[in-house]
Amino acid sequence: MSKKRCVWVEDTFPEYIKYHDEEWGVPVHNDRTHFEFLILEGAQAGLSWSTILKRRNGYRKAFANFDPEKVAQFDEAKIQELLQDEGIIRNKLKVRSAVTNAQLFLDIQKEFGSFDTYIWEFVGGEPIINHWKSMKEVPATTKESEALSKSLKKRGFKFVGSTIIYAHMQACGLVMDHTMDCFRYRQLLNIQ
Repeated sequence: MSKKRCVWVEDTFPEYIKYHDEEWGVPVHNDRTHFEFLILEGAQAGLSWSTILKRRNGYRKAFANFDPEKVAQFDEAKIQELLQDEGIIRNKLKVRSAVTNAQLFLDIQKEFGSFDTYIWEFVGGEPIINHWKSMKEVPATTKESEALSKSLKKRGFKFVGSTIIYAHMQACGLVMDHTMDCFRYRQLLNIQ
């Protein structure tokens, strides 16, 4: 018998199922993982998440395994190289924003000790546990994603609108949005 999953999971794409089953909604406290999702969620703007997941390894190679210190030092020559890289979405604004966001990410680390400390303040340090019966109930934004988005934009981050930031919060477990009929819902409740 197959496991009941959130309806957005595509059964035909093994990496998508693995992402849902192992990563989505699990609380993240690792800065490099937060940085990875900032890059990936920003790259997704206007595209499907499956499009980005299929290129995840390409992004790992292109963006120094999501090391913000290395990405922050990318120069114009490196940006031009990335714009030729077929393993990623070759959008000038998105590629440039990843470099700018890396620099600003480092500023937050200096100010707060870690990006993790900064971001978790927006949910009071604990995951927001939702109890959705269907995906139709799941919002695209919340007051928390609005506040975080506004804070990041004020600091100069790009591709951090409230919808993108809510997706980041879902992915990194700041909110738990698995539907109640999904097998991960119970599992994640037990690790909170």
